[in-house]
Amino acid sequence: MKIMRNSLTALAVVGLSVAASAPAVADAAARDRGSIVITEQASKRILVLPADRASWQDRKVSWSWAPNAANGLADLAGSWSNPSDAKLAERQGEKYLLTSASGGFAAVVPYPAGDRAYWAANVGGSANPHSIELLPDGNVAVAASTGGWVRIYTASQGQRSTTYAEYPLVGAHGVVWDAGRNVLWALGTDALVAVSVGGTPAAPVITEQRRVPVPSKGGHDLQLVPHRPDLLWVTTEAGVYQFSKTSGGFTQRFAGAREIDRPHVKSVSTNPRTGQILTASIQDGHLCTWCTDTVRLAFPRAELALHGAWIYKARWWIG
Repeated sequence: MKIMRNSLTALAVVGLSVAASAPAVADAAARDRGSIVITEQASKRILVLPADRASWQDRKVSWSWAPNAANGLADLAGSWSNPSDAKLAERQGEKYLLTSASGGFAAVVPYPAGDRAYWAANVGGSANPHSIELLPDGNVAVAASTGGWVRIYTASQGQRSTTYAEYPLVGAHGVVWDAGRNVLWALGTDALVAVSVGGTPAAPVITEQRRVPVPSKGGHDLQLVPHRPDLLWVTTEAGVYQFSKTSGGFTQRFAGAREIDRPHVKSVSTNPRTGQILTASIQDGHLCTWCTDTVRLAFPRAELALHGAWIYKARWWIG
């Protein structure tokens, strides 16, 4: 994903109504489906919507966020261009939005309050951060594609700590913590790696434990597969794979592959309650050449469209 600096980035998604700070879901079936978080690049916001067609058609946003003066992040707002990742995480009983933006922004924000960030920093606009993860010790991992690195920031030491340990990874696009194996997985252009994070929270040390070539060029998204601890979702420019940690192999022979596997999938995730799989990929003819306004679901199959949106990534928001 490149950073656009022309008038197109000023386009806003109009008509979106924010229902409340916390997601409001009307019925038990909808609660089971959960919600979806999107990185909406036209309006430069993180948006959460219930995962049902009516909510998307009526543009009913249940929660939205962007850095500003009200939440104490006005000084970092200039690095908030092209939001590139959004995840829901939990630590010590608290929930957080994990988010990054290609302009250099990275933060861990309390949810649903949205203020008083646990940690926030500008990690460098030229680095193009694409993914973020919260570690058990309170530190934060960030992957930057143009920078070609994965860093562990010492967020445990302060809200604006910029001390870090760095691991070089060409085209770094994805990071995810694996609690079962106590490693951080990271995905780059040509390799999937597992690293351990040692040392102390104040002085982390990154050690490579494993490196596996990806089956096709351009590693992009990386996610755990809920209730399948041996598997990771991996996307590349060419397609979607599942990776077995035990065998070290990639496969495109997984349930639903005909619906899920396609080129340029920017994000993939599985609903831990229902098993429904959510993907977002480049939409032909879209003004933003790396975006879409429609996400796809499998098991059961469906599409959810937010017409006019510039969606880069979409993930399940279950918590």
